[in-house]
Amino acid sequence: MSHILLKSCTLALAAAHITMSRGRAAFSSKPILPTLQSKPSAHEESSNGVSGSGVRVFVRKKRVKMEVETPEKEIKAEPQELKIRELPDIEEFTYRKGKRSSHLRKLESTSNEPPGGTEIISSIRPAAEPPANWEKVLEGIRKMRSSEDAPVDSMGCEKAGSSLPPKERRFAVLVSSLLSSQTKDNVTHGIRLWNAGAIQRLLQKGLLVADSIDKADEETIKSVIYPVGFYSRKATNLKKIAKICLTKYDGDIPSSLEELLLLPGIGPKMAHLVMNVAWDNVKGICVDTHVHRICNRLGWVSGQGTKQKTSSPEQTRESLQLWLPKEEWVPINPLLVGFGQTICTPLRPRCEMCSVSDLCPSAFKEASPSPSSKKTRKPGRDKKL
Repeated sequence: MSHILLKSCTLALAAAHITMSRGRAAFSSKPILPTLQSKPSAHEESSNGVSGSGVRVFVRKKRVKMEVETPEKEIKAEPQELKIRELPDIEEFTYRKGKRSSHLRKLESTSNEPPGGTEIISSIRPAAEPPANWEKVLEGIRKMRSSEDAPVDSMGCEKAGSSLPPKERRFAVLVSSLLSSQTKDNVTHGIRLWNAGAIQRLLQKGLLVADSIDKADEETIKSVIYPVGFYSRKATNLKKIAKICLTKYDGDIPSSLEELLLLPGIGPKMAHLVMNVAWDNVKGICVDTHVHRICNRLGWVSGQGTKQKTSSPEQTRESLQLWLPKEEWVPINPLLVGFGQTICTPLRPRCEMCSVSDLCPSAFKEASPSPSSKKTRKPGRDKKL
């Protein structure tokens, strides 16, 4: 009997201990975490549901909190990534103005104001500053030309085929410009019966149209145009030009500067002259050897980017067109050609007769030596070693 009573007391004390442990667990602020060494049984989990649910809820809250914080970090990082992607465009715009990104071009197209720091680079040469006193020099040359006739006044390409129909006249102007190259005007355009020029002889023999030249023998053409400079080569080119004009232009001549330059033997000076005279279409200044020489003597032209004289008529044309008004492009050629034939000649220019010599930087520098200097000159001094 006593044995049974002792056993009941022991069970009562154990139950009381378990009840006190449960109370502490229920009112504890810290969740009771399971240890790694022992795992609760199914009976203990069911009886101890408070502690088990507390562990699961704590883990879920932690996980949700991490999921919410992650997008905030990504959202904050996006503007930095965009800013980094735009930096190369800004640097490219600042230091490489010629090569802009498509992003900047879109911004410029939508903006009313041009972006700061940009530069417009043009491939066209800017207009040059006109030389000092050029208008006074030009007016002085006009007065000198009006007081004395020059060969160009009565013999020139504009006189060729003046009695022919328009299409045939244009072809005659083209032939005249080809034959006049490196040839004196009286040899090409002489109109006197005892000294007829090459153009006049071709007209008399009916060889100033494309069809006749195409059918004629090349030797015949040589004999008719002789003694123009390079007559043999020019006869060959005349045959080729006549064939091209017949097949492509129905006996007429090209109406553009680019097509004229494709013809054999036709250079820039001839092409501009033909456009001016035959088509009455001013595309540029006609610069021959006289215009080239006189413009350099007057200091009106210079090489691109330098102060040196131009080395060819084409360079002279490009330099002269940068500042000379367009209304002077046509009359400048006959004016300076006649001036070069009478006063400002290639050799021994007549500077003492020139009324603008005081404005010419080359005046008296190429004049013929005086008779006294010829007498004192020793033999062999002219030879350059």
